[in-house]
Amino acid sequence: MKEEKWLIGVDLGGTTIKLSFLDFYGEIISKWEIPTDKSEAGRHITTHIARAIDDKMEEMNVSRKKFSGIGMGAPGFIEMDSGFIYHAVNIGWRDFPLKDKLEVETGLPVIIDNDANIAALGEMWRGAGDGARDLLCVTLGTGVGGGIITNGTIIHGTNGMAGEIGHITSIPDGGAQCNCGKTGCLETVASATGVVRIAMEKLMSHQDSVLYHIYQEKNEITSRDIFEGAEAEDPYAVEVVNNVSFHLGLAIANLANSLNPSKIVIGGGVSKAGEALLTPLKKQFEKYALPRVREGADFAIATLGNDAGVIGGAWLVKTKLMK
Repeated sequence: MKEEKWLIGVDLGGTTIKLSFLDFYGEIISKWEIPTDKSEAGRHITTHIARAIDDKMEEMNVSRKKFSGIGMGAPGFIEMDSGFIYHAVNIGWRDFPLKDKLEVETGLPVIIDNDANIAALGEMWRGAGDGARDLLCVTLGTGVGGGIITNGTIIHGTNGMAGEIGHITSIPDGGAQCNCGKTGCLETVASATGVVRIAMEKLMSHQDSVLYHIYQEKNEITSRDIFEGAEAEDPYAVEVVNNVSFHLGLAIANLANSLNPSKIVIGGGVSKAGEALLTPLKKQFEKYALPRVREGADFAIATLGNDAGVIGGAWLVKTKLMK
């Protein structure tokens, strides 16, 4: 009987790197994280990942032979076949040969994809996607990411840019500046930072709002405050959530009209708002989606949380490296 190999998932974020050893079926055997060292334009990151994997192998008394390879998600613009990162704004990488460096330092085969894509694959395999083969995944965190899965395969496009849902233009004129260089992107409206920015715009003229009182007390408001305010039926918080839901629902409906997914999975920190987000979002979606598209699409909140990326990384190893 051939021994069953394990898989390694790595999910690189701006502040932490999540790592995991998983079995062939995507069950997590061990997971841990290390801080992301962005000094010297991120040049130490691969060394730290390799060292973390070595230390864990030693601790668990397993050898390199036990593993099929590493699947890693990274933010930024990636050349898929070579695992070359053109630009990762939040990390500091420019023209960085991530796959090659990590393979040399770990002695294992490596496959790289965009962090939002691997989260989508994780949700499809083991999470809210429920094995759906046509799936749209939208992650609402510090930014807005997306992964588009059609017939079980993640879509990359001609040079790796497919699924950049956060950069759909939502406000064609006079929108806020986005990190990508454009203005009025969906990310400037529907990310955690975008939700807060919208609430702050007219906060001073809503001094009767619970959000104004929170701001006076803490000198800041969070997206969580806004959704909780909306749930408590604070009129201004409701107005902000409806505004955000309109832009998000319109963008997702337009995508769904093109892609006809069976599942639309909403993940990222903002998705913790649950029904406070889903209810107004579905209402807007239903307004702009074609009736048959609407009937085919189920909304779900992502269930894997921070594990989606490492599980998606493992799926890449299983389906791409092990062939």
